[in-house]
Formats: sequence, structure tokens, C-alpha cells
Amino acid sequence: MIAAAKINEVKTKAQHRALGLSDEQALELYWHILLARRLDERMWILHRQHEVAFHISGIGHEATQVGAAFALRKGYDWVHPYYRDLALSLTIGMTPRDLMLALYGKQGEPSSGAHQMPAHYGNRALKIVSGSSPVATQIPQAAGIAFAIKYKGTDEVVLTCFGEGSTAEGDFHEGLNWAGIFKLPVIFLCQNNQYAISVPVHKEMPVPNVADRAVAYGMTGVIVDGNDALEVYRVMREAVERARRGEGATLVEAKTYRPVPHSSDDDDRTYRSRAEVDEWKKKDPVLRMRQYLESVGLLNEARSQEYEARAKQAVDDANEFAKNASYPPAEAALENVWGEISRQ
Repeated sequence: MIAAAKINEVKTKAQHRALGLSDEQALELYWHILLARRLDERMWILHRQHEVAFHISGIGHEATQVGAAFALRKGYDWVHPYYRDLALSLTIGMTPRDLMLALYGKQGEPSSGAHQMPAHYGNRALKIVSGSSPVATQIPQAAGIAFAIKYKGTDEVVLTCFGEGSTAEGDFHEGLNWAGIFKLPVIFLCQNNQYAISVPVHKEMPVPNVADRAVAYGMTGVIVDGNDALEVYRVMREAVERARRGEGATLVEAKTYRPVPHSSDDDDRTYRSRAEVDEWKKKDPVLRMRQYLESVGLLNEARSQEYEARAKQAVDDANEFAKNASYPPAEAALENVWGEISRQ
């Protein structure tokens, strides 16, 4: 009885409950973080086995992305992601099969019909807007979507994501300036992973934090631990509520880290030490969420293994499905490129 009472006391004081999340929702957070990690790891393996041509990873960013997704109304709010947003796209509703098809460039890939490189996430039904390859172009585009929402008078919200390297681009400043002037319902989520490819953050900007720049655009700026999914959810929920109330945009800076190379074409050993990477791995999002759930009595070794088996099954299924799918016919390269021309 004493042990049971103690467990109930811990659960009552649990962080997720204080945020209004049920035990089932806390476990769902962990599931999306874990699934994204295992899918991402398989994609790396497939590249190293020369099965696919390119991969750009979201490993290390999962807590930020899943926490942010949980603050949105899926399929109602707009998401304009960037190339690391694998976990975000999964949590909003894309499937492992969808993302594997894109990795292989196979027919039926929903983001672009296999026209784009991998990691250009998009899904019309889920209101995930496919981005362009140039860095930061999604930022002013997201502000434009938010302007249309305000013009129509609906209560939708736009989330757009980017790395801290994007804040050196003119698109960043133009997008935030526009959002600030018109108090637009958009959240700018900077996933600060400390490096713009090989350039460390102290050489990217003259201020200590990306969020410090928010005041220049008349909006709220918030810094959050990007490896804590529950804290990201809290901050994002507040930003979404502000946007829906008509109080304008928020610049959220999630401090995180990518323990893997920038992309499959990068060698990160040339610009950072293994000791630095190993130190950040102690803050790994999967590890931290698992430890939290164990501390509040929601996860044990047996249940953890069940989640791992379920994730492996989902990844294996997606891998096999995409590998055996057909490539688009050559003439498909001309589809969805040109509009119909009136001869009248």
C-alpha cells in the first residue's frame, strides 16, 4: 500500500500532468520520439549501404519537434517545415512509408511526387507545406500564409522551423519583420543545434541567443531546452494560444544539438571533437524522455522493449515497402510542372 501511494504521489506531481497531458499522451510523446529516431537511424544505414543517394538527419532534434507538434491542431494548423523535421512530420501525421518512399525517390511519394530530394516534407491533406532547398525561404512564406489567415479571419496558426544558421539569411529578417508589423499568427521555431554545417554558433551571430532578436520585431522571444519535449510543449502551447488570441508571432529558440554529421555528405570530425559530441549525447532526447517516464512509473524495461519492437516493425515495414515500390515513369518528370494554358 505504501509503494502504491508513493507512485500515485509521483504521478500527481508529474510534469506532464501539470501541463494537462494524460499518461497516454505522455507515452505517445515518447512513441513519436522513439519512432522518429529508429526511422532516422535506418535511413543512415541505407545510405551507408548505398541503397539511397542522400540523407539529412533530425537525430537529436526529436524532443523539440514532437513537443511542438503536440501543441498544434493536426490537420488544421499549418506547418512549413525544414529539412530536419522528420519527427515533426511524423507526429503531424505522415507515415514511415511516406518518408521512406521519399528517401528512395519512389512512385507515390506524397511530398512532391518524387520530384524533390528527400527531406522536403509536404502533405496537402495535413497542411504540411513542402519547402524549397534554399535555406530560410520557408520563413517569409510562412509569414505570408499567416497574413492570409488573418485576412480571412480564421483562428489557424502557422509553425515554421529552421536552424540557427538560417537567421543569417535576409529571409529570416524579412519574414519576422512582416509578422511583427501585422501581428501575424505564426510561430518561428529555431532549432539551434550549435552548428551551421561546420560554422559554430559564436561565428554565426553577434548576440548570444537567437531569441534576443525577437524584441527588434515587436514579438515575444522564448528560449527553451530543446531536448526536453515537455518543456517545448509548454512553451509552444503558450505561443499557439497567443497567436490564436490575435496577439501576434513568437520566436522560439530551442537549444539542442545534432550528434551526427550535417548530412550524409559531411564529415563532422573536421570541425568538432568527439568529447563534445559525447557530452551532448548524455542529454539525448530519447534517453531523457524514457528516464522521465520511468521516474513517474509509466515505463519499465518490459514496456520499453515493447515500444522498441513496435518501432522496429514499423521501420522494417516502411523499408520493405519503399524498396519494392516502383520508380516513377520518365514522363512523370513533366507532371505538376506547368499549368494548363488557355488557347482562347
